[in-house]
Amino acid sequence: MNFSENENQKMIAQMIRDFGTKEITPLRKEWDDQSHFPKPLFKKLGELGLMGVLIPTEYGGSGFGYFEYVTAIVELSKLDPSIGLSMAAHNSLCTNHIFMFGNEEQKRKYIPKLASCEWLGAWGLTEPNTGSDAGNMKTVAIKDGDHYILNGAKNFITHGASGDVAVVIARTGEVGDSHGMTAFVIERGTPGFEGGRKEDKLGMRASETAEMIFTDCRVHESQVLGEVGDGFIQSMKVLDGGRISIAALSLGIAEGALEASIAYSKERHQFNKPISSFQGISFKLADMATQVEASKLLIYKACDLKNRGEKVTLAGAQAKLYASEVCVSVSNEAVQIFGGYGFTKDYPVEKFYRDSKLCTIGEGTSEIQKLVISREILR
Repeated sequence: MNFSENENQKMIAQMIRDFGTKEITPLRKEWDDQSHFPKPLFKKLGELGLMGVLIPTEYGGSGFGYFEYVTAIVELSKLDPSIGLSMAAHNSLCTNHIFMFGNEEQKRKYIPKLASCEWLGAWGLTEPNTGSDAGNMKTVAIKDGDHYILNGAKNFITHGASGDVAVVIARTGEVGDSHGMTAFVIERGTPGFEGGRKEDKLGMRASETAEMIFTDCRVHESQVLGEVGDGFIQSMKVLDGGRISIAALSLGIAEGALEASIAYSKERHQFNKPISSFQGISFKLADMATQVEASKLLIYKACDLKNRGEKVTLAGAQAKLYASEVCVSVSNEAVQIFGGYGFTKDYPVEKFYRDSKLCTIGEGTSEIQKLVISREILR
């Protein structure tokens, strides 16, 4: 592995910093306070090529690999983790599912619009009573001639109300059968498909999380992705890559919290010295920096495997588990270093702290990652 950043990564990082200074940083507190999802911002990210980072140029994407993709998520997340989360979900879940398992006609129809963010994507697996237990989903798709009729609801869906197109997993077989679920691509405006309640969240408040509700929603069989019954298997493969996304989101939060802490520790004086001169603070920074670097190396290993087309189940789960737990720990220490100021909204670490917790939950909890890891190493 080459651990140095390539020129594309450097270019992407600088582009996002320049863009974010004008378009994200001045508005992030307002978005957070009001739980406002800035959908027009993602159209601009699409113009920069950030909404189809991994998609080949023939489908309107940027044609980059996972190292460039991780860099984009990290830099966006250092500015505002909510924006990093929405960008990652659009890329790795909805768009990637269609790209991985759609037929050529489906790819040509949907991928260019998603890669440019003319259409914003959503991905629906989780349900109110089936979080980690996706096999017991209640949303059903009943065959009716050349259509399927969908009934049920999905919750905790990124862009569940605002997404223009959604990949939805519904049960077409028996409960608990891993080959009894099917993936559909459904456009907003399809009768019987609507957004539901928007969640009022602890963190990631500028990233929309909402229900998707299906009431006698008729979907033509041409909207099935891949084979009938393969939806759950497809989802597990999509999540292998999605875990790299959440690991990158975690890394961005941790790096942002660490950088803010280093800068503050040099500026803040107590007893006529910068607080960075005290071991109580400098040792915290040393631990934080080491954990951040270890997270990065685990993520880069997963990226390398993914770029080479090798199995990434174990490496992705390890990267996601470690980086997500580290981002919570580092954000917690950042608040401690800032002291009372860290508990106010005047400084960024308060937001990093609130946003960090989702990373240990979304796209597979830490407990699920440990289950995946243990199964892989005990084979």
